Amino acid sequence: MKRVGFFYDDIFLKHETPAGHPECAERLLAIMRGLRESGIADKLIFQKPRRAELREIEAVHDPDYVRRVAGFTGYFDPDTYLSEGSYEAALYAAGAVSGALELIKKGELDRAFCAVRPPGHHAGKDRAMGFCIFNNVAVGARAAQELGFEKVFIVDFDVHHGNGTEHIFYEDPSVFYFSTHQYPFYPGTGADSERGAGAGAGTTYNVPMAAGSGVKQYLRVYQDLLPPLMARFKPDVILVSAGYDIYSGDPLAAINVSKEGVRGIVEAILRASPATPSVFVLEGGYDLEALGDLVVITLERLLYSE
Repeated sequence: MKRVGFFYDDIFLKHETPAGHPECAERLLAIMRGLRESGIADKLIFQKPRRAELREIEAVHDPDYVRRVAGFTGYFDPDTYLSEGSYEAALYAAGAVSGALELIKKGELDRAFCAVRPPGHHAGKDRAMGFCIFNNVAVGARAAQELGFEKVFIVDFDVHHGNGTEHIFYEDPSVFYFSTHQYPFYPGTGADSERGAGAGAGTTYNVPMAAGSGVKQYLRVYQDLLPPLMARFKPDVILVSAGYDIYSGDPLAAINVSKEGVRGIVEAILRASPATPSVFVLEGGYDLEALGDLVVITLERLLYSE
């Protein structure tokens, strides 16, 4: 059994969104309930996330943008709401990823799951977008490199394309960004022709998925296409933007992956480079009845997959 850290804090509940907003505190409450009811909590190493330092945030975000977020409440864009507690929650969400990597580097953990909010993969260098304030995985990638994980492979299985993550690393050959996502769909990016540029040419790989795609189509990608890409890149660490809005019951999308399909995707990611440490970071997933089960399935694979 692997040593799996689970990073969570109630500070994430202080990121308050208006009534009816899909990115709500109840998402994390559903996950924590799923852990308790499944019994898997006893097998995890619970960790309190740390607050990200400003220098870590500014490694991927413009300082002027960070300052604007710090003093803002209300709708920053048509989808992204900031309450009085959102800035601190966002700092801890990014810090959770960095903290997980630090414990992996020290040899105290093999893998980790960060149950955080606000999510991150739409956040760009100078903009909030799509419920995201700071790009948690991008901050983690730079933190990983500071720790000596020189080559970072990011896998994003959220139903929406992680345009912020892609843009931040589009010309960076040290970070590989791989994404499956419903297409055409919000935010309108993620065509298969987007493959990186300059020194980063070839280290972005998008796999657009048609509405209605299910387990068969997804497993073909993750079992057949992902492993050779990862083998050629030879990553030192894997970061996963884990978006459970691919689940068939999710209200914000039209992808039909079952719970067993999620299990197969996570297993395929881990098997693609089994000796490489990995950190999974919560992105989307808005079916509150299923979200806890989907995260438990992920944690089971993190614990028991070789």
